[in-house]
Amino acid sequence: MTTTQTTSPAQSEGTVTEITHWIDGAADGGHGERRQDVYNPATGQVTGSLHLGDAEDLEKALQTARRAADVWGETSLSKRMAVLFKFRELVHSHTQELAALITAEHGKVLDDAAGEVARGLEVVEFACAAPQTLKGDYSDQVSTGIDVYSFRQPLGVVAGITPFNFPVMVPLWMAPVAIVTGNAFVLKPSERDPSASVLLAKLWKEAGLPDGVFQVLHGDKEIVDGLLTHELVDGVSFVGSTPIAKYVHETGTRHGKRVQALGGAKNHAVVMPDADLDLAADHLSAAAFGSAGERCMAISVAVAVGEAADGIVEKVGERARNITVGDGTEGSSDMGPLITPASKDRVVRLVGEAEADGAAVVVDGRDLTVSGHEEGFFVGPTVLDRVQETMSAYEQEIFGPVLAVVRVDSLEDAIKVINANPYGNGTAIFTGSGNAARTFQRQVTVGMIGVNVPIPVPAAQHSFGGWKDSLFGDHHIYGPDGVRFYTRGKVITQRWPHQNDESTASMNFPSNG
Repeated sequence: MTTTQTTSPAQSEGTVTEITHWIDGAADGGHGERRQDVYNPATGQVTGSLHLGDAEDLEKALQTARRAADVWGETSLSKRMAVLFKFRELVHSHTQELAALITAEHGKVLDDAAGEVARGLEVVEFACAAPQTLKGDYSDQVSTGIDVYSFRQPLGVVAGITPFNFPVMVPLWMAPVAIVTGNAFVLKPSERDPSASVLLAKLWKEAGLPDGVFQVLHGDKEIVDGLLTHELVDGVSFVGSTPIAKYVHETGTRHGKRVQALGGAKNHAVVMPDADLDLAADHLSAAAFGSAGERCMAISVAVAVGEAADGIVEKVGERARNITVGDGTEGSSDMGPLITPASKDRVVRLVGEAEADGAAVVVDGRDLTVSGHEEGFFVGPTVLDRVQETMSAYEQEIFGPVLAVVRVDSLEDAIKVINANPYGNGTAIFTGSGNAARTFQRQVTVGMIGVNVPIPVPAAQHSFGGWKDSLFGDHHIYGPDGVRFYTRGKVITQRWPHQNDESTASMNFPSNG
C-alpha cells in the first residue's frame, strides 16, 4: 500500500531545544554530562537535546523529595485538595499546549493527543475525591470501654517510571493520587518524548504545590536502577514492556520497595457470527490503528468465530485502506508515525515473517510513503489474515498498526486462544448475545474486558491493570488500588479509663468482652 500526503513544513524546523530536569521547583540542567537526541517522528529531525541525569542528580532529587514529603505529608487534606483543584483547571486550560508537545515528540495526531490529556484529567478528578477515598473506619465499644479505628498515611517518597506512548496520561495516572495522599513524587519519563512532563511540572508549581513534591528526573537505566535501589525511595510505579516490568518488580521489591509494575499486552477481540460486523469493523480499526497501534490497550488480534471471519476481514480491510496517514499536526491525518526507526523496522520485520510463514497480507502498510516526510517513521495500517498462534507476529507484542486475524470455530475455541496467551491485559467481545458475553467475561483470564467496547480502559473510579505477564505486583494503577498503593494503613485500639478504675490487666491473651 502506498499513501501520499502533502504536509506543511515541520514547526520550528532546525531548532534544537535543551530539555532539562525539574528539581526543587525549578528547571535544572543537572550534573550529568550525557545528552540524548529527541526526534520529531514525522520528519525524522532532531528537535531536542535531553539532559540525562547521573548519581549526583538522583541524590539531589531524592533528598529534596524526602524533605518535601516530611512537610507535605503533614499538610492538611484541605490544602492538598486546593492544589489538586487548581492543577486540574490548569491542565484543562493547557490541553492544546500539552497535545502539541505530545504530537511533536510522539507523533500521534493532535486530536488523539488531546484525548490522552482528557483521560489523564479523569484521574486528577478522581484524586479530588480524596476526602472520601481517604476516610478511615471506626468501631465503637468493641470491648468494654475500647474503641478501634483506622486511617491511612502516605508512603513518603515515590517514583513513577513512565512509557513513551502516553507521556501525559500515564504520569497523570500516578502523580495526582500519590500527591493528594501526601507523598512526594519523582517522575522519570521516557527519554523519547520528555517535554510534556516538564510542562506538567510547571503547572504543578503554578497550582501552588510546594517545591520538591513533584520533580522530573530524566535518564536511562542508570536513573531507573537508582530509583529501584535507593534507600530514600519507598515505592515505585512502572508502566512499560513485560521484561522491564518484571525486572523493576524483582529489583524494587528486593530492595524493600512497594512496587506496581504494568507490563505488555497482546489484546484479543472476539467477533461472534451474531455481531454487528460494521460496528465491530469500525471499532476494531480504531482500536488497532489509532495512535499507530502504540497502545498497551490496542487490539492487535481479532479472533473471528466461524462465519464472521470472511466478513470482518473484508470490512476491516476496507477501513484500513481508507485511513489517512501523515504528520499528526495535519487535521486530515487519521494516524501518525511510529516513535523511532527501530519501531518501524520491527513492525516491517514481523509482518514479513508472518507472510513467509503463510499468513495472508490483506492490507500491507510496509511501503507507505508520506510526501514531504520521506524521513519520517511511517508504517501504514496492516491487516494479516489466517495468522497462527506459532507465528512471531502473534507471539510478540508488535506495538504497531498491525491487526492479526485468527480464525476459530467456536466461542470456546476463542477463549482457549486468549487464555493460552501469556499476556492478560485487555480483551473484548463483539456479540449480540448476552449469554455469550457473560460466558466470555467469566472464563477469560484477562484483567480488563470490553463487551462491544474495543478498548476497555476503566473509568478513573475503578483501577487499571491486567493479569498474568501484564502485571507484576498486587496493586492495579489509579482508582481505589492507587490510593491503597500510595498509602499505609494504621489501626488504633484505644481505651480511656477513669483514673480510679480498677485495672483489668491480665497475662492471658486479651479477648473482647
